[in-house]
Amino acid sequence: MKKIIIWISALALGAVLGLLNIGWLNEVFNYVATIYTRLFQFVAVPTISLAVVTTLAFFGTQKNTGRIFLHTITYTLLTTICAAAVGLGLYLIISPDNLPALPVASDVEAESLQTSGNYADYLLDVVPNNIIQPFATGNVLSILIISAAVGLALAYLIKKERHPATAQDAEVADRAKTVLRFIQGLQDLLFTLIKALIWALPLGIVAFAAQLSAQVSAGVIVGSLGKYLAVILGGNAIQFFVILPLFLLLRGLNPMKVFRGMSPAVLMALFTKSSAATLPVTIQSAEENLHVRTAVSRIVLPICTTINMNGCAAFILVTSLFVMQNGGTELTLPLMIQWLFIAVISAVGNAGVPMGCFFLTLSLMSGIGAPVAIMGVVLPVFTMIDMVETAENVWSDSCVCSIVNKEVKQ
Repeated sequence: MKKIIIWISALALGAVLGLLNIGWLNEVFNYVATIYTRLFQFVAVPTISLAVVTTLAFFGTQKNTGRIFLHTITYTLLTTICAAAVGLGLYLIISPDNLPALPVASDVEAESLQTSGNYADYLLDVVPNNIIQPFATGNVLSILIISAAVGLALAYLIKKERHPATAQDAEVADRAKTVLRFIQGLQDLLFTLIKALIWALPLGIVAFAAQLSAQVSAGVIVGSLGKYLAVILGGNAIQFFVILPLFLLLRGLNPMKVFRGMSPAVLMALFTKSSAATLPVTIQSAEENLHVRTAVSRIVLPICTTINMNGCAAFILVTSLFVMQNGGTELTLPLMIQWLFIAVISAVGNAGVPMGCFFLTLSLMSGIGAPVAIMGVVLPVFTMIDMVETAENVWSDSCVCSIVNKEVKQ
């Protein structure tokens, strides 16, 4: 509780300082915020990799590991489909108007927004062709694949120690255990660094809050985007405060207790706009505040960080419908339902990094020949959307982790 009070105080202080709109002070805050974001991104990649490797190596031979995966995937898909469905429902109720012709980005701006390649190329990039590239580029899904393979391979080698067919099998198992102990040591070192970062986080929160309030005070003209924003932010709010707590209640968990325990991670996600960068805080909050077993948290949370994208699914669906509508496409109910599932599948492949949803949507719209220039109008308000969506994604990760921890017993 003391930590939360300090963080909220830092948030308020940063907001006030940002509203002062002092040029040199804003530059300092931007610099500090960038440092903190980079530091958490620095520890995020090894956190994901080491957590998956050690957990699968220890628990890969146990029956519960398969159940943990199954429950994680099930609740991830259920919550993501619900988020997209809520977005679709609000879109039908609010019915955003088409944008006036003038604010739409020019052809030059549209061309600059387009990404090279399409969504098929994005999925192809997930398959690593060397071990260095995924870690260098922060490709979370590729890292997850590599780490899972290494963890399962270690589990297989260590398992040979129980019933060795030859003396060589026993030696191989012993070497594998040595490798695993080394990886455990790296993980202990990493979590010590993470605790130091969290201890110094209030300064980062001041910088993040000042940065945001300075941007807000500068003014963002929403204009015709008002109804579109109402759909996006309203859908996130319903998913955050209604749908996800209902999932917890139906599984016999107290939503307030879970939220109090995971609030450091949710707040961190709000500012970093990256569920991958927030993962170290998410794991620590789950294990220390909610007493989630490491066998669960270090499998569920890295997986959820990669594929559990509630906010992203809603954004992809609503934005795709909005862009297609402005391009003259008739939005029939079958078409909208089809795009609901496209949005869910696309969100599952999102990398959990800032702007990931935006560029995924851009790629999808480019692939079907929709007027992607409209994405240039969405871009100025995307920072606010991205913050809210990332916080929702981490809250959803927390809910799924808590549910799986209760349902899968030791």
